[in-house]
Amino acid sequence: MKLKLLLVSALSAIGFTGLAQEVAYEEYNLENDLHVILHQDNTAPIISISVFYHVGSKDEDPQRTGFAHFFEHLLFEGTENIERGEWDKIVSSNGGSGNATTNEDRTYYYEVFPSNNLELGLWLESERMLHPVINQKGVDTQNDVVKEEKRLRVDNSPYGKFIENIKKNLFQSHPYKETVIGKMTDLDAATLDEFIGFQKKFYTPNNAVLVIAGDFEKENTKKLILDYFKDIPKGAEITRSFPKETSITSEINAKAYDSNIQIPATMIAYRTPGLKNRDSQVLEMISTYLSDGPSSKLYKKMVDDEKQALQIGAIPVTLEDYGMYIIFALPVGETNLNTLNSSIETEVEKLRNGLISENDYQKLQNKFENQFVNSNASIEGIAESLAEYYALYGDTSLINKEIEVYRSITREEIKEVANKYLKPNQRLVLEYLPEENTAN
Repeated sequence: MKLKLLLVSALSAIGFTGLAQEVAYEEYNLENDLHVILHQDNTAPIISISVFYHVGSKDEDPQRTGFAHFFEHLLFEGTENIERGEWDKIVSSNGGSGNATTNEDRTYYYEVFPSNNLELGLWLESERMLHPVINQKGVDTQNDVVKEEKRLRVDNSPYGKFIENIKKNLFQSHPYKETVIGKMTDLDAATLDEFIGFQKKFYTPNNAVLVIAGDFEKENTKKLILDYFKDIPKGAEITRSFPKETSITSEINAKAYDSNIQIPATMIAYRTPGLKNRDSQVLEMISTYLSDGPSSKLYKKMVDDEKQALQIGAIPVTLEDYGMYIIFALPVGETNLNTLNSSIETEVEKLRNGLISENDYQKLQNKFENQFVNSNASIEGIAESLAEYYALYGDTSLINKEIEVYRSITREEIKEVANKYLKPNQRLVLEYLPEENTAN
């Protein structure tokens, strides 16, 4: 769900005073185990109120996929004290904007208001947590919304099904094999009691992080948080135990067909470690080196110099339990997909066999310094980073010190990690083809 109003342009222009300024914060737990993080920045009269729930598509019943994303929508339906359809009106009429997102690991809700509406934002999120109305009318309405979203973004979108084809080939056991949007047949088959049970299990104080960032007075804010959230009952303890994947030891070859495309694509994907593993950060640097922008190795070689590809890029997907490193390319003219695959492997092989140049290494360091500064350049960005570092990494202080990890990564380590994860026998090669090629 998205509500983009009034403050969006202002927020994009307001940032830190100074580069890489340390983010000050305070964190504590309420008695119901709601974790609270406060970041005070009085430089502009805005405030972000956000709640991060540690629930994503991996937490779903395998026969009820799509629930977490469904709840991203459903929990805007209304509460015992907010009439159906009024949520967005309340936010917009008070000069605010709001949004929610879901992925495999978490669901994140936030509002941004002029700072004099702090209490309103706290009331809204406490209502979402304590008094959601989950009834058949709301479920039916959002079921239609989600189906339309799937038609728009997946079924009728060019290359819209590539991620589901990569996931189902890279993962055999772990729930990451499913898409975040899930199967519509699962949502159709679900009962109202199943939706209510999912909410009671996961959307609880002890599975949530509340972040307040921006212009506020700390002691008053703490009092308001206590007033609005202390009486929300703690949920049952959540235990997670997901199947482990066996190592990929021989190349996986697969094909997928898309009626929305005319140009085929090759997609090479590797299964990578979870986000707490230092190697995942090294792989982010590798992705940037190979395919981030026109000066990257793959782009310069395959698009500029050899004119093999219309487009090439990479998607490093870093998740809690595993990750994916995906390289994709679209051919020029009669160039075949095997030629693209060979060119990609040549550049990856260079990483496995030698050290990148000192000049390229320094360019990488500069890019990551810039990304780090930009990630903390808005109140919204800071709030989300604080929540993720606490809930997924278990270390809120990474908001200030993660850049030190990237600074400490050496050229030798880049070579070592490429050898560990990016060999031909560890990859998926997916041919993504126009549907009319099915008969060939």
